[in-house]
Amino acid sequence: MPQAYEASLAGWGNHPRLRCVVTRPERRRELQRVLDARGTLGRGLGRSYGDAALNDRGTVIDMTGLDRYLAFDEERGELRVEAGASLRQIIDDFAPRGFFPRIVPGTKFVTVGGSIANDVHGKAHHVDGCISESVVDLDLLLADGSVRRCSRDENAELFWATVGGMGLTGLVLAATLRLRRIETTYFRQKAIRVGNLEEMVAALDEHDRQHRYSVAWVDPMAKGERLGRGVLTVGDPASLEDLPAAKRYKARAVSPPSPLVVPLEMPSFALNSTTVRLLDVVIEQMQAGAGALAHYEKFFFPLDFVGEWWRGYGPKGFIQYQFVIPLDDGLRRMRGILERIVASDQVPFLNVLKKFGKANPAPLSFPFEGYTLAIDFPVRPGLGELTRDLDARVLDAGGRLYLGKDSMMDAATMAAMYPRLEEWRAVKKSVDPDGVFTSNLARRVGLA
Repeated sequence: MPQAYEASLAGWGNHPRLRCVVTRPERRRELQRVLDARGTLGRGLGRSYGDAALNDRGTVIDMTGLDRYLAFDEERGELRVEAGASLRQIIDDFAPRGFFPRIVPGTKFVTVGGSIANDVHGKAHHVDGCISESVVDLDLLLADGSVRRCSRDENAELFWATVGGMGLTGLVLAATLRLRRIETTYFRQKAIRVGNLEEMVAALDEHDRQHRYSVAWVDPMAKGERLGRGVLTVGDPASLEDLPAAKRYKARAVSPPSPLVVPLEMPSFALNSTTVRLLDVVIEQMQAGAGALAHYEKFFFPLDFVGEWWRGYGPKGFIQYQFVIPLDDGLRRMRGILERIVASDQVPFLNVLKKFGKANPAPLSFPFEGYTLAIDFPVRPGLGELTRDLDARVLDAGGRLYLGKDSMMDAATMAAMYPRLEEWRAVKKSVDPDGVFTSNLARRVGLA
């Protein structure tokens, strides 16, 4: 029986920070013993931004001790793996063998179970969808202690409720993932400077039809005619022939751990409009000056280069506000939202714009066909007022927020943004009638 201990936990945004009772099992058989009828939640590497992996004064099960490979079918490229394994682990072990995860978010420091719970997406959603597209099946530990195999063909309703279900239907114990075959761990890329939001949307629409991967950095401080200016980066997997001769002998190289770490929390005043402008200049130069060939580390995970970078936002932490709005009238709606942000007294940072493809059948999966923007805000007075106004604008546009990033949305807004919520609740009630699996996010937005 693993020991339980009390700890102060937070998401990646360090807001909020709460006391939880943590236990870290290393075997499946231990999990049934640590389920707490008063409220239990699984947690991976803590990369959800807000309170999705927090359970104030309740039990939190650290799943990272269950990180074993269970089987690998090389012919089919299918890996059976425990839920606590990270994408970094899979990349390190399988990229040299010619396989890579089909879907990766902006960090490799996420677990398989956490990725499924958030139904994470990346730069290729318009082509490849969310991580659920690569999940063949999963094993789910239910509140009554039983384990159920779920897939598109077996317990399909529970499968789709678990994908994007924020860990509230049960604990994902293991999953079978379909990996992508690769020749190299490099990518061909191109950076395109754009002068305003109209040019940005047009560039996204044009290049998404030509390239598998696309993502745009948007200047968070630009106003007026320059509103929405930035750099769009597009790319595709590099073949062996694309590499210069010097790189071909290590064509599937993986990256060593980065030695750079933010050593301590910066003072709250360090991130202000002046420092953000200076940082934005640096970021723009890095984006626009990127070479024609990039290793996966820089292409997918540029922020992983600096460990514990959340400390740069200071002790009060930050939120990441990510929304998606439909393509129809999307340009006008996005302009209004950006104008509201730059007119506020908040300090937006690291605006990232992408275009999504079609939604999948999961009731709580975030993406649908539209434009998505993610913005970091340091926690400061007045931020709640701004996000409530933004919530209303997103809702009026027919959009919704990403639960894996959310920190402030209320239950009424959640219900309005996710029209299939009652369908999800019915599945949740059928497998967890007493609400054993819960979280602060779940209680805040009406999922528990």
